Amino acid sequence: MSVLPILFEDGEALVIDKPAGLPIDRPRAGGTSLENYLDGLRLGFQRVPLAVHRLDQDTSGCLLLARHAKAHKRFAAAFEARQVEKVYLGVVAGPVADDEGTIALNLSKISSAEKGWRMIPARAGKPAVTHWRVVDRKEGITLVEFRPETGRTHQIRIHALAGLGAALLGDPIYGSGADGARGARRTMLHAASLTVPRDGKPPIAATAPLPADFATLGFATDTPCPPPI
Repeated sequence: MSVLPILFEDGEALVIDKPAGLPIDRPRAGGTSLENYLDGLRLGFQRVPLAVHRLDQDTSGCLLLARHAKAHKRFAAAFEARQVEKVYLGVVAGPVADDEGTIALNLSKISSAEKGWRMIPARAGKPAVTHWRVVDRKEGITLVEFRPETGRTHQIRIHALAGLGAALLGDPIYGSGADGARGARRTMLHAASLTVPRDGKPPIAATAPLPADFATLGFATDTPCPPPI
């Protein structure tokens, strides 16, 4: 089993660069998940680290792991209190007219036998706010920086569709799925940076390089991943 890249390490936290396609939880049908890598991420600690938050299976980039239970509790509380600053880069499958803005759309979960479950904008849903700005434009697609204030399930994915007018490229739920013509084999979303404040200590701060599959779409892998504000 190969070792996952480590972007930040100290006595209470690790930030890894999660590859696209790796699920956090073990699939019901079996197969590789983050669990398979945890023993190799102990790095001298008695217990394996635990994921503090979630990234979709397709999403690459910064994932915070806590190295002991007390740290996990503190970090989880920071996420709950919206103290964690997160920056994502996503490829929207269409042109985006404006250069920047804020999407504030409440979200609710729905389910059907035909389509399974998904999130939809709904007035009675939970508040969800995402700030965004265009980073680069190519023919028919747009590289967008997303800074979510809240952490709702699929928030960026449904906000791209409902707020920007097009789903993320490759999104099988809110878009048309894999786009072989463009080389997109997954939902093109990358957790570019993460900053977690800590009392009495420097913040946890990590930046994940832009993955190679973004280059297939014409976006340079040396595109600076912006730090949180």
